[in-house]
Amino acid sequence: MCNAFGNKISYRAYVETFSHQRIPLVFATGAPNLEPREMIRPTDPAPVIRPAENGDGFEFVQLRWGFPPSRPKAGPVINFRSEGRQFGQGRCLVPASHFFEYTGTKSPKTKWRFTRTGEDWFCFAGLWRRSSTPNGPLDAFTLLTCEPGPDVAPIHNRQPVVLEPAQWSAWLDARAPSAPLIRPSPAGSLTVEQAS
Repeated sequence: MCNAFGNKISYRAYVETFSHQRIPLVFATGAPNLEPREMIRPTDPAPVIRPAENGDGFEFVQLRWGFPPSRPKAGPVINFRSEGRQFGQGRCLVPASHFFEYTGTKSPKTKWRFTRTGEDWFCFAGLWRRSSTPNGPLDAFTLLTCEPGPDVAPIHNRQPVVLEPAQWSAWLDARAPSAPLIRPSPAGSLTVEQAS
């Protein structure tokens, strides 16, 4: 289960890459101040790309990682199993530079960093939703997970869904079938190294 990832993506990289993919990005507050972040943890805010609520393009927003729990004393829903489900609404892209998985049963566990081979960053398939909380409405996201690909399987029995750039538009289009996009990463597409 992915419970930490990083984002060191610059504003310029977002603009250039999403323009190349023909995904018109809207920055509600102008150019955001994007501080490089090595570690994003559950309940932290993180950048998300989702269809704009007015239907005009796609908006870059910061949302909380983790849906509020459905029962008392439960933790936030940070990962969501994709098997056997169709996702016709609430799709979003969660940009990341890397993600972490851990091995071992005792502290300190061994931490492993996964990056996209030959790329500076990538996007997870995510879902977002608005929930009612005692403090008012809360927009949050979760990461979809699937069976692990060959690069992840030696470390963990699940992996977050990493989309190819050519799949980003289809994932953001609620009319496009979701099942063909949700796949383990192919061999060699992720580079893994032990992290300190």
